[in-house]
Amino acid sequence: MKPLGRLAALATAALLATGCGGGNAAAPAASGPQPLRMTIWTSNEAHLKLFNEIAAEYRKSHPDAGEIKFDPIPFESYTTTLTTQIAGGKAPDLAWILEGSAPDFVSSGALVPLKGVLGKAQGYDLADLTPAATKLWEKDGELYAYPFSTSPFGVFVNEDLLKAAGQKTPEELIKAGKWTWDEALAMNAAVAKKEGKGGLIIRDFDYKNWDNLASFWGGWGARAWSDDGRTCQFDSPEMVEAMTTLHKAIFTDKALPGPGTSVDFFAGEAAMTITQISRASLLQDAKFKWDLVPLPAGPKGEYAVFGQAGIGVLKNSPHADLAADFLAFFTDPANSAKLAAYFPPPRAAQLTSETLAKSNPLLKPEQLQRVVIDGIAKGVVKPNHAGQAELAQTVRAALDPLWQPGADVKTVLDGVCAKIQPMLGA
Repeated sequence: MKPLGRLAALATAALLATGCGGGNAAAPAASGPQPLRMTIWTSNEAHLKLFNEIAAEYRKSHPDAGEIKFDPIPFESYTTTLTTQIAGGKAPDLAWILEGSAPDFVSSGALVPLKGVLGKAQGYDLADLTPAATKLWEKDGELYAYPFSTSPFGVFVNEDLLKAAGQKTPEELIKAGKWTWDEALAMNAAVAKKEGKGGLIIRDFDYKNWDNLASFWGGWGARAWSDDGRTCQFDSPEMVEAMTTLHKAIFTDKALPGPGTSVDFFAGEAAMTITQISRASLLQDAKFKWDLVPLPAGPKGEYAVFGQAGIGVLKNSPHADLAADFLAFFTDPANSAKLAAYFPPPRAAQLTSETLAKSNPLLKPEQLQRVVIDGIAKGVVKPNHAGQAELAQTVRAALDPLWQPGADVKTVLDGVCAKIQPMLGA
């Protein structure tokens, strides 16, 4: 493997130090109730309320557990902050791990193997965890993080804005077999032109987090790199076609807000947004009629893309055993069903529209079936790779020239591969 660069090297060194002892070896645990800290990247009040309720329930039957703190870190800097904490000897006891960071964490030896502790937990059936959900978090037959959220991307729709702009709804197009990216982009361009609103928002992209564009380019069959991770595919014909379409939609048709424009779908400022069902809670008090539909079909037909998050226990935690036990409780069948209100579970028994509807009252069973259940069955995970931290920064910088009028799409994408191919090769 070629050098990963400064940021990735920091992450790798931090993880290896955690897994192998080194200068950050855990101090002996103090006597009395032991506190636990879990880093997370959500600060959503509903999410935190649920987490704290589960933690309080755990403490009732575990006098050895002290305060359980959920420590939000901004999404944009999450992995960098986490690895910096690890390198500085301030690792959390448990951590959410992004799918893009999974290869580095799983291979580093930084995480506690979980099959033993989960397999012994009351009511736990490891066989109920779906292979599609656990694949990214396994190595040599062991599970190193619990995939608590396997969440496909869908499209939330402001039907009132579409109606005001004289457009059909996506549901009408789905029934007619015409829910495609050509139609979706035209609808959003009409809303922007006639209503002066924001059109389509690819949430959390913001012309920085390019991996969220997989929810768009997947319709063209495009990928960031080959399955084995060794060959850049940003310069493929499929990617060039997808990004050319996206560029035109942004800068010519105004179907998406341009760089530097802040638009909030959930405040009624846009016609559509691509995101996951964990954001549905933001529509609790929506003043507009809305819907949730699958991603539009692209030239290569229907497709689905999902993001994942795993929860791992850090080996150098002075409370690693207690942390693993809490993780088993936090993700047992009963609590998994509660978490499913925001985070689609990896349990096959809970991946039914009826079960998910019980914990997602804002969403209809048919919405959950089409977006979540069908999406997990046929979807692919967002781009992930060893050394993802440096790769992500390099791709982001190489794509910057694309986000301006008149950009030469193919030249920019060729430039991306020129930058990252040396990082991908063995």
